[in-house]
Amino acid sequence: MPDESPEQSTESALQNWREAERSAAVARRGRVAAEAAAMAAEDAAVAATATAEAAKSALNAMTLAETSAQKTAEAAKLAALSTRADLADATSDEAIAEVENEAARQAYHAATERATDRD
Repeated sequence: MPDESPEQSTESALQNWREAERSAAVARRGRVAAEAAAMAAEDAAVAATATAEAAKSALNAMTLAETSAQKTAEAAKLAALSTRADLADATSDEAIAEVENEAARQAYHAATERATDRD
């Protein structure tokens, strides 16, 4: 967490704020990417399950395709679960970064007010 001492300089507070803003932006991009991946993984799970259902009605020669599709559906479900966990982590990282960003912004404003009061 940034230095929030009452004696923090304006330059230091601004630097901390900039770093916190960068962290927040990275966290937001990570969350957006995780959301997109989660949606794609869920779509893949639905598609794989539909493929499995179609394979059940096929001839005996389709048994291998059914097994493969079922495995694909399971893999897609696992990918969706994993991606949801990544999304939760990214959302948590974003929230922490936003809190740090706000704290750094407030410290910067306090430092600028102290600097103005000294002048």
